[in-house]
Amino acid sequence: MLPGLDGTGRLSVPFLGALRAGGLDARVLALPSAGAQDYRTLAEVVRPQLPAQPFVLVAESFAGPLAVELAAGLLPGLRGLVLCTTFAQRPVPLPPSAAMALAPAWPMPPLPLLARLLLGRWRTGEHMSMLRDALAQVPATTLRQRAAATLQVDVRALLPQIAVPTLCLQAGHDHLLWPPSVAELQTLLPDARHVVLEGPHLLLQACAEPAAAVVAGWVRALPATG
Repeated sequence: MLPGLDGTGRLSVPFLGALRAGGLDARVLALPSAGAQDYRTLAEVVRPQLPAQPFVLVAESFAGPLAVELAAGLLPGLRGLVLCTTFAQRPVPLPPSAAMALAPAWPMPPLPLLARLLLGRWRTGEHMSMLRDALAQVPATTLRQRAAATLQVDVRALLPQIAVPTLCLQAGHDHLLWPPSVAELQTLLPDARHVVLEGPHLLLQACAEPAAAVVAGWVRALPATG
């Protein structure tokens, strides 16, 4: 699994635990907390860490374009791709030029506002604590660089190159992603299975068990490898 904007995997613990409870081996590939944070550089960092044996790649939010870039290349072990609450090009209605201002100085929103945006009515004290802990592990400059990268990314041309079965999980109450970016992913991946679950942008945190059940069922139905 490739985690969201924090890149630590700390927010993925409930979802990965639910997958393991369902009998699936699961682990996070944490993103580097220093250095360039553009998608092409991150792909070069992550690619050597991917398993040689058959695997399914799960990507959440920020990591979606990264997973698309990886899946469109030659990954012999890749058997399936899961894209959760993510996008193929900038997820908010800001121009790419805004990235120039965002990367060096854009202030991070206060935690209560961030939790309202990412979790909505599903936010709990435990979720707030997990979010605070995850963000505290990452330098603010790195978070800003990643947020800026989302405004500049465009992997739409790579989507037709994905040759493995794909599952797209969407949140019915996602208040972060721009609706056209969600609709665009549906249009550009017509052969993927698209599932909408009742929940917020942080779907794998707020609705870990239902999301894991969908992913696990889909994984078990994948064609057997020879």
